[in-house]
Amino acid sequence: MALGARGPTEPIIENKYNLLQPERISQMKPLQELVRPNIWKLAPYSSARNEYAGKEARVFLDANENPYNAPYNRYPDPLQTELKAQLAKIKNVPAENIFLGNGSDEAIDLVYRVFCRPGVDNVVAIEPTYGMYKVCADTNDVSYRPVQLDAHYAMHADSLLRSCDKHTKVIWICSPNNPTGNNMAVEEIEGVLRQFGGIVVVDEAYGDFSTAPMFRTRLQEFPNLIVLNTLSKAWGCAALRLGMAFASKDIIDLFNKVKYPYNVNLLTQQHALEMLNERENVEKWVTILLQERTRLMRAFIDLPVCEQVYPSDANFFLAKMTDAQAIYDYLVEKGIIVRNRTRVTLCQGCLRITIGTKTENSELMGALRQYKPQSV
Repeated sequence: MALGARGPTEPIIENKYNLLQPERISQMKPLQELVRPNIWKLAPYSSARNEYAGKEARVFLDANENPYNAPYNRYPDPLQTELKAQLAKIKNVPAENIFLGNGSDEAIDLVYRVFCRPGVDNVVAIEPTYGMYKVCADTNDVSYRPVQLDAHYAMHADSLLRSCDKHTKVIWICSPNNPTGNNMAVEEIEGVLRQFGGIVVVDEAYGDFSTAPMFRTRLQEFPNLIVLNTLSKAWGCAALRLGMAFASKDIIDLFNKVKYPYNVNLLTQQHALEMLNERENVEKWVTILLQERTRLMRAFIDLPVCEQVYPSDANFFLAKMTDAQAIYDYLVEKGIIVRNRTRVTLCQGCLRITIGTKTENSELMGALRQYKPQSV
């Protein structure tokens, strides 16, 4: 089910995943084979606002709404048409290839509900990574197969592919990864996309802080690709709970069929539209945060209680400390909250530090410079 034939100038490339493989070829199975049979046959709920879409209306007596207290008395646009049109211009992705949800977590959950049969199918994911992939797997009774990154937090396509079997429907890749902060190598992600017959989800929640190319611009090249994004990070809108998924129109149609009718409320849609006009400010925020990330990481390296600072392509970094739990507790007492990741696979002894304002970052460093380890 490859999209786009190889043109006359497109080379045959050789790689370790499939020798002499034509560029832009995906091994994706037919979509109907990947989707749960009941979902493929599902007749979606038809909301009142969908039924007259495209026509002008003045009098609304169809949805049992209260006629008073406009505009909050009316159900919101179930497909967020205006918002998607604006996002399409900014993200360089056609509106028909965009799904909007109540945070990226809704899109994560929909991947399981659309593709994975409870008690039968499984998914594969890099480890460590964002915890909601496993939480949603457990909630949907889908077996979750973690594959550890190497000692440098790098992903290897061969390791992920070896963990797949005939019941593997999805592979999860977060890049830049949470909690490690680093990008996964583009060629390794490409290797998974070309070799795996199921769905590959690339979570680019922190992509705005990275110089790596975005996979959302390559949807036609990889029909099995779903890319996640959010307004929570670079756009500073975590309270809005607006997540995005970019995928083929066929996959987006399946998401829209399964989602709750009015999953993104009016206030979120309105404020998101306002924020999309603040691109210059967002770019300034990102620039400042990247400068502060460099400053803070360098300061951490000089701390006696810091053993290692790991490279980061996100708005946070991972630092290995001499006693992560004690330092975390000390910071809590000072009213400074970081994330203790010491119990996470491959992150023993590590704290995850989000980049704050210059003042917040300086307060953190001031506290850490005053920290005195308790004598045993």
